[in-house]
Amino acid sequence: MPCTSYAQAASSPDSKPSGSYQESSLGKYRQQLTSFRAEFRSVEMPDCRFFLFGMGNRTKLIYKNGCLIHAITGEIVYQWRINNDAIIPNEYRVEIKTPDGIVILYENEEGVFIRGKGKDKPIPGTNSAVTLPCFTGHPYSEILKVLNHEILINVIDSKPLPNFLVYDNPWRRDAAMMAMCLKHTGNLALIKDWVLGLTDPYDRNNAGETEADNLGQTLFLLSLFTDQTHPLVVEILEEAKRYEVEDGHGRYIRGRSDFHEAPVYQTKWLKFGLRSLELEDDYTIPQMQDNYASLFWWDYKDTYMPGTIDAGEDWKHDRYPYIGWAADHFHRKKRNPISSRDYPLTWEIQASQAMYSGMKIIDGIYVEQKTAVPHTWHAAEVFLYLIDLIKQNQL
Repeated sequence: MPCTSYAQAASSPDSKPSGSYQESSLGKYRQQLTSFRAEFRSVEMPDCRFFLFGMGNRTKLIYKNGCLIHAITGEIVYQWRINNDAIIPNEYRVEIKTPDGIVILYENEEGVFIRGKGKDKPIPGTNSAVTLPCFTGHPYSEILKVLNHEILINVIDSKPLPNFLVYDNPWRRDAAMMAMCLKHTGNLALIKDWVLGLTDPYDRNNAGETEADNLGQTLFLLSLFTDQTHPLVVEILEEAKRYEVEDGHGRYIRGRSDFHEAPVYQTKWLKFGLRSLELEDDYTIPQMQDNYASLFWWDYKDTYMPGTIDAGEDWKHDRYPYIGWAADHFHRKKRNPISSRDYPLTWEIQASQAMYSGMKIIDGIYVEQKTAVPHTWHAAEVFLYLIDLIKQNQL
């Protein structure tokens, strides 16, 4: 099945493609990557050839070195003797040349399939629906397809995870940004069960801390599927009172996010969540230094305090690229990276709560370097940046 039209949805160098269609598609993708890296930036990442199958609430599978592996159990589902193979990320497809002929692994809106000897065989556990826009007309259409994949691949049992191999639980920050992308592509229903099942205003993922920005993020997530009558809403409103400050800056909230105070960011999220559920809001965004202020880029821009030092400027590294991408989106700059590899395009490095041993199933180098690929907050920020730029006719 071809990808869904963009309008409806709004909806490595050693690869060896075996046919003109794949050469054309992979070539188009690589041309876009070259242009993108010249316009923005790239970072050298480990040279590991693999591809993930199982977008949305499907069984998660890894292809590498002629094997299709169950990503959670490590079981080898299929194995082939290979002469060479081709990974075409923007087509969600791997072509394997074996002594017995060509085998094609592919994923579409209906599931994951193996094609060989003229027959298409569905892989059990992969038949749930997803929407896969083509992004036709966008100058970075093929990159958007891969970013969409990197978001969808990390939805598991309705849970929107930063990376399903190193995190067991969703983070509200990451989930909220993922939800914006899922809404754009027509895939929101994938996380509905998880959202409606929330019983805690916080995710408590950062060493058990109750992070104040989670309140607004949770309200926003709830607004996508329900209304202010959801039982968690009252609890969130009560929790917000714990963080309230009233001084010369007005009435706002101040708590901790990522182990530091971020009152501007937290208050923006709370106001946005309240508005999303059509709840009363008498908070004021304070005019003060907050290095997370620019991470909230889609609204309240007129409240930004000139001279604010952003986290991306302060930290000067690419371990958490979603921070820089969000700030660039806010400031309309082009300074931040994607990967130097065809796939995956996104990552997170040396995060305090990640269990990097989970990356061993792909390659030990990721464990050694404390790197998770792909990463959904990174993917979401790049995705939303590109969508927004085309709306503003800046591409």
